[in-house]
Amino acid sequence: MICADGLRQGAIYVVIALLFCGGCKKAQQPLSTGPSSPPQRPVQQRARPVEPKIAACKLITTDEVGAVQSTTISETKSSEGPGGEYLITQCYYAATGPNLSVSLAVTQRDPKNSSAPSPREQWERTFGRFDKEQQSEMKEEEKKEGVKGSGREEEKNARPPKKIEDVGEEAFWSGNRFGGALYVLKGDVFMRVSVGGPDNEETKIEKSKTLAQKALSRLP
Repeated sequence: MICADGLRQGAIYVVIALLFCGGCKKAQQPLSTGPSSPPQRPVQQRARPVEPKIAACKLITTDEVGAVQSTTISETKSSEGPGGEYLITQCYYAATGPNLSVSLAVTQRDPKNSSAPSPREQWERTFGRFDKEQQSEMKEEEKKEGVKGSGREEEKNARPPKKIEDVGEEAFWSGNRFGGALYVLKGDVFMRVSVGGPDNEETKIEKSKTLAQKALSRLP
């Protein structure tokens, strides 16, 4: 009887030990905090959208150029190429009338060189110093030089750009008594308009302004 009781008690101790050890193993397993989250993907930086290339010949029609120059435009020739850190697209409007052609050049960002300074920064470097106050000072100096009788040919041919109002954000006429061109800024683009013909400088400026305003209205 004693042996049987002992066997029964020993079996009970074994069962209890096994249950206890099984509980220990369960306790050692890490508790789940919920459904596992999917692995996070690295955040991708969005590249700056590439600005569309501006085709110069699409900014002014041949009829518009012909009306301003009072002639017929026989054909247009487009070209493009790098202008240092920028892209320059050009359009040449060939006229049937003698020396009445027109050229338009547009300086814009180069899609292949997005890290370059903007065309607007180039504009500031080129024309920034020719503000209204300095223009007034230059005019006063020119008047004084005229009184002194200084009329050397090189001074006549090397004039500073002239500020032009009522076109674009800012505009300058650069040239001499033989010819010139109108430079106009809008946003991050600037253009150069040059008209041929026997007109005086004032008339050429007005013609260039008319064409520039049409081109500005069609910029993207």
